Amino acid sequence: MADDVRSRANAGRGGAYLVNAVMGCDGCHTPRGPGGFDMSRRFSGGSQVFDEPQFTVKGSNITPDRDTGIGTWSDADIKKMMTDGVRPNGVPVAQMPYAFYKIITPGDLDAVVAYIKTVAPVRNEVQPPIYKAALHQELIPGAEKPTGNEVPADPVKRGFYLATLAHCMECHARKPGGGQDYVGWLGRGGHEMKGPFGVVKVSNITAHREKGIGAWTDDEIKKALTQGVGRDGRAFKTPMARQVYFSKLTAQDLDAIVAWVRTIPAAE
Repeated sequence: MADDVRSRANAGRGGAYLVNAVMGCDGCHTPRGPGGFDMSRRFSGGSQVFDEPQFTVKGSNITPDRDTGIGTWSDADIKKMMTDGVRPNGVPVAQMPYAFYKIITPGDLDAVVAYIKTVAPVRNEVQPPIYKAALHQELIPGAEKPTGNEVPADPVKRGFYLATLAHCMECHARKPGGGQDYVGWLGRGGHEMKGPFGVVKVSNITAHREKGIGAWTDDEIKKALTQGVGRDGRAFKTPMARQVYFSKLTAQDLDAIVAWVRTIPAAE
């Protein structure tokens, strides 16, 4: 019993890093106030409603509250939702980037689940999802299954693993008209996102020197990730203002993400 408790505590620390520095779960699941995320109600349901042709949903309550959250879910239930996009009752999830989580190692998945279960339960009934059409998420080439039992040590492979968990291509591989293309549109951006933050166009992060970030230095890319500031000094708006997460990355992981980004072929 003591070993199991120790194991969960250690997993929780690893899960804290993944959730707080990489995966950005607050973006959809934590309500926002005028000053940013309301961490006193963390993971009790997001502020934004995603109204798409296929669905209308709001970020779910993923606290351990037994009535309005996931307090009655087993570890296996949470894992299935994260990697297969299905709730325990068989209802699919929309907007949840489960296709990006299929790459996660078993140990990291255990750690994320353990950490989520340490969050304080918050009672908050979130509006149920409305589905207007069949749901489908394209799989990410090279990330269709767990990467293995260990996080890759090779910088490019490690960067791909981390950037996939951070679901970077959820936005940067989305075509202007909507819908992702992880092969022909990888990193090209161009889609207009609308929300409480206004309207923003997703940037091209390919190696193209004029249209993308091919002319940026490694330090400029790191500054964009960890400070939310572009090469021109422009502060990023909410969807890419992810310095709240990426500023917590280890130097090794930040270098790895940059190494992988450098491999995205140039495209206009």
